[in-house]
Order: sequence, then C-alpha cells, then structure tokens
Amino acid sequence: MVVYLCASAVFPPSMNVAILGGGITGLATAWHLQQGGATVHVFEAGPTPGGNMRTQHHPAGYVLELGPNSLQLSAELEELLTRLNLTEQIQEPAAVSSRRYVVRGGQPRELPGKPQQLLFSSFFSLKAKLSVLRELRRPAAPANPRETIAAFFRRRFGQEILDYAVNPFVSGIYAGDPDQLLVAKTFPQLAALEQQHGSVLKGFARSMSGAARRRIISLRGGLQALTDALAAQLPHLHLSTTVMAIQPTADGRYLLQIAEAAPAGPFDAVVLALPTYAAAPLLPAAHAASAAALAAVHYPPMTVVHTAYNRADVAHPLNGFGALSPRIEQPVAAGTLWTSSLFPDRSPADQVLLTTFVGGAQYEQAARQPDDQLTAAVRQEQQRHYGIRPGAQPRFQQVYRWEHSIPQFDARILAAHAAADALETHGIWSVANWRAGVGIPDCLRRAKQVAEKINSARRA
Repeated sequence: MVVYLCASAVFPPSMNVAILGGGITGLATAWHLQQGGATVHVFEAGPTPGGNMRTQHHPAGYVLELGPNSLQLSAELEELLTRLNLTEQIQEPAAVSSRRYVVRGGQPRELPGKPQQLLFSSFFSLKAKLSVLRELRRPAAPANPRETIAAFFRRRFGQEILDYAVNPFVSGIYAGDPDQLLVAKTFPQLAALEQQHGSVLKGFARSMSGAARRRIISLRGGLQALTDALAAQLPHLHLSTTVMAIQPTADGRYLLQIAEAAPAGPFDAVVLALPTYAAAPLLPAAHAASAAALAAVHYPPMTVVHTAYNRADVAHPLNGFGALSPRIEQPVAAGTLWTSSLFPDRSPADQVLLTTFVGGAQYEQAARQPDDQLTAAVRQEQQRHYGIRPGAQPRFQQVYRWEHSIPQFDARILAAHAAADALETHGIWSVANWRAGVGIPDCLRRAKQVAEKINSARRA
C-alpha cells in the first residue's frame, strides 16, 4: 500500500529536510542540519544504519571491518568525534603502518615512502628514476577534463611508474582502472598542480612544504562505532523504510512516496545520500535525463576475504600496512591489509589476520567466483606472498560480498555530476560518495557544506 501524508498536521511549520540513505554521509548531513535547527528525517531501507561502514565481532576474537578499515583524520571527522564524545575511542595504528608494500616479481616489496626516497630505492629501474627527474622539466599540457589517470601518469612519469605505483594504488583504494578513471575527477589536486606549477613534483613540493601528514585512525571496537553514535543523535531515523519516489508539490516542496504507509512529508529539501543506482528511480518524471545520467554510473563488485593463520605458520614479518598488487603481476587480489599488524587487538595474539580485497573494475570476474574457488585462490596467493607453511590451514576464513562497491569516476561521472548540480536548483541535493568523492573525508566535508547551504537558505 502507498500512502501520501501531507504534514502540516504531522510536522511543525519549520524547515523540514528528508535525507534518503542512512550511511555515514547521510547521518553526518542529518547531524549537521539538526545542529543548525532544521527538522531532519532520515529514511533508510535497511534494518540498521551505517551503510558500508560495518564492523563484525566474531566470537573467536576477531574484529572484522567489512567496509572501510581506517580513516584519515580530517577536520570534519575530528569535529564529529569531539562532538560525539568519541575522542577517547580513537585507535592509532601500529608504527609499521608507515611502510607500504607493492607486489613486484611475485613478492611484496617495500615502496619508497617519499618521492625523494625513490631515487635511492631499488624498487624502480634507473629508466623509471630518470623519467621521474625529467618530469620536473616537462611542460604542462592543456587542461583536459577527459584525460585518464593512465594517460596523465604515462605522459608525465612513464609506464613503469604507472604500472607499479599508480595502478595498484588506484585498484586497491578506488577499486578502479587507471585507463578509465578521469584524473581531473579522481585526483583533481594533481591535475591542478600541473596547471599551476608546470610540474607535478614542483607543485607537490611547494604545496606540501610544512604540511603535516594526516593521521590514519580507527576506533576501538571498529569504525561502526561512529555511525552508531551519529544514529543515536537523530530522533527521526526511519529504518526498514523504503522510499518509492520523490513527488513534487505545487508549492515547490516534496512528498515522499513510501511503501507500507510510512510518513511522507512535505519536505522543503530532499538530500540524496544514496548510490546512483538507488537514487535514479526515485527522481520525479521531470528529471528523467538526470535519472538516466545517475543510472549510468558504474559500481564494480568487490569481495572481502578475512583470513587468520597461526603466527608460527607465516614466515613474512608482515611489518607494514599491507601489500597492493599491480595488474601487470596478474594477481588474484587487488590487495591485502595486514590487519593484525596495524591493530593487534583485532585477532588473538598467536594469530595473524589478513583482510584481502578481490574485485574492482580490473577484476570483476574474480570477485564473482564461488566461495570455494575464491578462498582457495586467495590462500594459494597468500602462501606465495607470505611464506605460509605448506599444508597450513587458516584458523578462520570468511567471505563478504559487495555487489556494488565504489562508484567509478570515469567519463560517465561527468553527466552524473552535471545532473546533481541541476537538481540542486530544484531543492534536491546529493551528498553520497559518487558526488563528494569516494573518501570518507570527502564525504564528511560535503555533508557539512550541504547542511550549511540548506540551513542558510532556511535562515534567509
């Protein structure tokens, strides 16, 4: 049954905002709007809030992150943690987290941590090092909003840097393919550095002079503590509530068409904190072109495999953040976090816990393998990379699948972003990671900005 409720009898005659989606960005937007005095209703189709930020506590002593595993401590995140009384729960990773590994020649090798260390490291060939030095003198090319990451780095730094530094990073962090992702959308700062300074390295040196590197953190017990705390602050959080459509009214506001007689408005503004494939079908008929642009955005699958071994069965010291795998190495997994090295309390003391990511835009078919084939392939690769004793079996192994993982900022995102800009003029705002940027800091920044704009319109 579908019911429309006109809410002068339900809501007070003040600014009412509907947020569709109860993930981290939707919850943060709601919190900021509420702090500014708006009445905010969050509609989440699932039974629990948090979206992709999910933590599992296994009875055998494992703390398993199913989505993000750590966060950069941006100003917006620090504000939330302070205001939510979570600062005491901040958990710093172990000191080894500064060491990053990339698979080369079938084995994890430590990647130079700073650009200046590259010249003295054996990771890259002399040819690659010379190509990096020549970048300082290469002239800037005209700005091209459709240039891919691969084309940009190949042009400025050469193929080897693309293969062994850029490709694994883009695959492991963005679940993406550098031959498809747009540099101006994925790494806008890098594109700007070339235009402003003529050289990416020169611009990087000038812009980063004296700048502190952002801290990487987690929360004790897992990152879901953040979304749980945000959700607890929101009195109008509607779980297991499916929005069917956004319906404009004659006075410029919106009703929500809700399954099974849920509350429906009217609302002065609607905030889309949903992936594009979920948001597109909800848009009013007048915005069919925008809906088509949103529906075209690509979300590749990603499968997360948690594996625990006895520490005595693993020869590798696992003295780092983890290891990423370039496509040129023909890997099974895009990368593996050495979770127990970063946060020793995430597994029993006599074990190691590995979090492996299979899938993304370069490995879509691998992500869809049946569980038994996938886990066997992951174990074989782990044995090669980490010297796991022949015949040793995992103490624990679990598969978790995301059919839609990270939105791809390829050519299709241009139309989606233009559509989002057009929708804003009609009081429909977008804050999800397809609009804000895929990182949690990007999403939290966007959440605060949109909340401030809506609250400012209310005061005006």
